[in-house]
Amino acid sequence: MFARLATTSRMAAINGRGAFRPVIQNAAFHASPLLKEDKKEAPAAATTAAPIEEAPAGGIGARFISAAEVTVSKIFPAGFGWQGSSIVADGMGFQPDQLGFFTITGAGDFVGVFTGHTLYYGIKKATVDPEIDMGETIGSGVWLASAAFCSGFAWQPIVNFWQGMNVDFNTVFLGTWAGCGVAFYTGLRAGRVVMPWMPNGDYRNLKNDASLSAAIGGATAVFVGTDTAYNPDQNWLKGVVGIEDNDADLTGMIKAGSSTALGFAVTQSVLNVTYPAGKLWND
Repeated sequence: MFARLATTSRMAAINGRGAFRPVIQNAAFHASPLLKEDKKEAPAAATTAAPIEEAPAGGIGARFISAAEVTVSKIFPAGFGWQGSSIVADGMGFQPDQLGFFTITGAGDFVGVFTGHTLYYGIKKATVDPEIDMGETIGSGVWLASAAFCSGFAWQPIVNFWQGMNVDFNTVFLGTWAGCGVAFYTGLRAGRVVMPWMPNGDYRNLKNDASLSAAIGGATAVFVGTDTAYNPDQNWLKGVVGIEDNDADLTGMIKAGSSTALGFAVTQSVLNVTYPAGKLWND
């Protein structure tokens, strides 16, 4: 399995909604009731009283609920899919420093995110929320999975670069966080340009995309911990998510998905409690 190669696993992606028709939304990462729309408020009537600002809807509790849905529906499947596709790439003879390997693992990320997203909201629609629009769900799934392809493609060459410089584990960890976060963000912004069903980019969704990408970067960074070959004495994640040479392929895939889920959950939790109300992607 790929755990025996230069490195092991990786991930990326998230929750979403959007359709093969224009969708106006606040944060296009939720589905159905969690999806909020951008609406301009009607001008308030003239009054001598001081204006009263309406508090943003949701709150910290809603942030944690939506983050949990994202973790289950996209983040775990992304890491699981990346690791599985790395095994496929290895079986095809690709080495982890070849373009074919990067492409196949990026595709594994895409498939994991899109499949997990679609299945999760399909089940949710059938069981608890019939108002979910599956057309919009598929549209946002393509968008998010495409961004995941970008970060999934970039993960291995970024790790290769830092490990090739013989830096310590934490430097690889942070460098991967930054590099894959930027790659995912680039995919989100490009998707808004080329996918007609997604809202065009503006300053508000630029900030939303950036905060989401920061959390995705955290997921990809913890994924570095699955590699037990590089500086194992410095890898403080080895005992939690490390993929060993004698692990079965499925075990490695589960550990990979668990690593990305852990990284996203921890990073997003910090964002949930530190970002001002109405400023985070899942508000």
